[in-house]
Amino acid sequence: MGFPALVAAIIGPIQATLGWLISGSLWPGYDHVTKTISDLAADDSPVKWIQSSFFLLGGTLSLIAAMYAPVLAMAGRVTIFVAGLTTYGLTFFAVPTQETSSFWHRVFAIATFVLMSAWPLLSMRLDRSYPWLIRPTGAILATIVFTVSSLAFLSVWRDPAQPMVGLWERVIAVSQVLYLSVVIVSAWRHQRRAVASA
Repeated sequence: MGFPALVAAIIGPIQATLGWLISGSLWPGYDHVTKTISDLAADDSPVKWIQSSFFLLGGTLSLIAAMYAPVLAMAGRVTIFVAGLTTYGLTFFAVPTQETSSFWHRVFAIATFVLMSAWPLLSMRLDRSYPWLIRPTGAILATIVFTVSSLAFLSVWRDPAQPMVGLWERVIAVSQVLYLSVVIVSAWRHQRRAVASA
């Protein structure tokens, strides 16, 4: 496990949460429950570049985690890497206004949620020497939970009358990033224990 992946894992969920907390606090009247994180980075948002910077940082951390976490199977690492690129995509193709969306923003946002739901299964290791989080039981359960929750969010996201779309998005987005961090930190500790006992 590379040290850069550990650093990315520690920073990841912190910056993801701080991003929308800071941006939202600088926008009087912004409602975290009813408004999406993408609204903070919309073209008509007064905090567009602040939230966009956090999006880009999050995408970069995903790329670093993918490159320096050999404990994950290659298919999972590629999936996380592409998720980092799709995060760049949803940032560059921001929604035009608070009331409208954009085709490409939706494509990249949906792709990011799908990829971040699939990576545990694609990172799975069968060898018992690996942490249980990426062995079959942990990987399959995580993928099921993230897939169901992401599909539920996307169905809510399509309904403009849904009053809690922002809350749903935050819970799912942060949990996906946090789980990746937990897996990487767990693998790092597992590796250190194996070296110490050897």
